[in-house]
Parts: sequence; C-alpha cells; structure tokens
Amino acid sequence: MSIFERFLTVWVGLCIVVGIALGHLAPAAFQAIAAVEVAKVNIPVAVLIWLMIVPMLLKIDFAALTEVGRHWRGIGVTLLVNWAVKPFSMALLGWLFIGWLFRPLLPADQIDSYIAGLIILAAAPCTAMVFVWSNLTKGEPHFTLSQVALNDAIMVVAFAPIVALLLGLSAITVPWGTLVLSVVLYIVVPVIVSQLVRRRLLAQGGPQALEGVLAKLGPVSLVALLATLVLLFGFQGEQIIAQPLVIALLAVPILIQVYFNSGLAYILNRIAGEAHCVAGPSALIGASNFFELAVAAAISLFGFQSGAALATVVGVLIEVPVMLSVVWIVNRSKGWYERGGQAAKPARQTP
Repeated sequence: MSIFERFLTVWVGLCIVVGIALGHLAPAAFQAIAAVEVAKVNIPVAVLIWLMIVPMLLKIDFAALTEVGRHWRGIGVTLLVNWAVKPFSMALLGWLFIGWLFRPLLPADQIDSYIAGLIILAAAPCTAMVFVWSNLTKGEPHFTLSQVALNDAIMVVAFAPIVALLLGLSAITVPWGTLVLSVVLYIVVPVIVSQLVRRRLLAQGGPQALEGVLAKLGPVSLVALLATLVLLFGFQGEQIIAQPLVIALLAVPILIQVYFNSGLAYILNRIAGEAHCVAGPSALIGASNFFELAVAAAISLFGFQSGAALATVVGVLIEVPVMLSVVWIVNRSKGWYERGGQAAKPARQTP
C-alpha cells in the first residue's frame, strides 16, 4: 500500500474541510456546478464517480464467481447480512432514531428525507473500498473478489427494488425513472464498460497490460474520490456548518448500523467455522457502503439540498475512520476468533 493510500484518512479529512469551507465561502460557484445536470443527474459528479469506480471495477473478474463454492459459508453470511439484514435494519434504526427519538430536534419537513437517505446508504454494499479493508486485515483475496463480484451482480437487479420497497414503506413517493437511471448509470454501464476494457486489455497484452493500466489509473481513482468529496461537501457546506446537531444525530444510526452488521457477520462466520481471513472481509463488506452510488442516487432522487443527500454525505463523513476502527477490532480479536473450534483451521491462502 502506498503512503498516499496509507494516509487516506488524512486526505479525506482535508478534502472534507476544504469542501465545507469552499461551499461556505463560494456558495454561488457550487450552485452553478450543481445546476449542470441531465434528468436530475449531475454531470460533474457523474464523471468523477465514473473515474473513481471504473478503475476499481477493472480489477474485478466476474469469472471469480466460480470461486464462490470454496467459501460458501462466508459467502452465505455476506449475502445474508448485505441483503436480508442491512437495508431493513437501517430502515428500523432510521425510523427509531430519526422518526421518533430525535424527531423533536430535527426539521419536521426533512424527517422522511433523512430516513430515505439512510435507507439508500444501507442498500448499496461497498465495492471499491472493500479491497483496501481486506488488505489491511490480510483477507483471503479470492474470497474478497468473489463476494464483491457476487454483490455487484446482485446489486444490478436488487438495489432499485429494495430501495423502492423500503421507501414505499416509509410513505415516500418513489420516482422509479430516476432510481432506475441511477442504477443504470452508476452500476450497469460502469460494469459493462470495465469488463469490455478488461477483456480487451487481457486479449491484447495479457495480465501485464491490465496491471500496467491499473497502475496508471490507480491515482486517478483516488484523486476522483477526493475531488468528489470536495464537491459533495461543498454542495452541503452551508448545511453542515448551519446544522452540526443534525449531522451528529444522523451519525448515530449509521454508527450503530456499522458496528451491528460487522459484528453480526464476524460472529456468524465464527459460528459457521470459517477462517479469520474469510471472516474479516465478510464483516467489512457488511459494514461499509457503496457511498458513491448512495450519494448519487440520493441527489438524483431528492436533490442536492435535500435531507436524503445530507444523510448519505454523513455516511461519507464517517465511513473511513469508522471502517479503520472495524479493521482494528478484527485484527486485534484474531486470537479470540481462532479459538472458536473449526474457525482455528485457516483457509488456504492464494497469492
């Protein structure tokens, strides 16, 4: 891992501060950027998100789905937590904290929008950053690749229906056209483009050609991530400065969600007898979010100044530091984990 990646938390923090400051000092400039949109999709943000996620998707070989059988218990835990627990537990936490406990402290006209943002955030399992978290926990690489590929394949067809179902239960009108457009733009098209480019590179120059392109695009992806953060926090800069209490209150269900889902996946893998190098990535993908898609979908559905957009941005705000704390817990608890009977038998590591 490069020094730049190692200190990613620092750069993220700086970009958040810069974005908030610029949004507060030059709101007109960010409003002008926000106005550059087609069908409620902001073009500058869309370009940055593509630059961010396509290099990550190039790393994914969807043929890795054939590896699912090797770690079927870990895959089963991942799918259970990501698709049967996470979106619904966040809907419950959103209703409990935002819709009830914190309601008197929040703007009444934004309550439903805040809950919608939390649901959208939880319905998009992490894709790109899981590779970073897995590397930090010495995760089994084929398992990490398999679960990311499988989650992406499921997300293409499941994200919109789950979001629509939960938003409908929350009595929020769902603009299906915009939601489907977000899925197509931020999942389907990037996946297709990345796989076509990947196949072309492998056909022309083999793995060396692919690695060479990935090495060049890696910095582009990170710069796009940081630039996206500056823009997103610039769009929300005035709201963040004006509503620190709202930010703190929105962070509560997100934090509970992260630790609950990561802990659940970690313990279930231990009970199932999976090795620690499988349980770590499984817990981490269950805790983190594909915040690029979540932010884009929230903005597309409800607008830049909405409570939903703010809720997903709060997810970005705490994502990296909180996930680093989960990595620390997973690493420090390895001895305890491996004393759990079958879990003490390590999985065969692959290069």
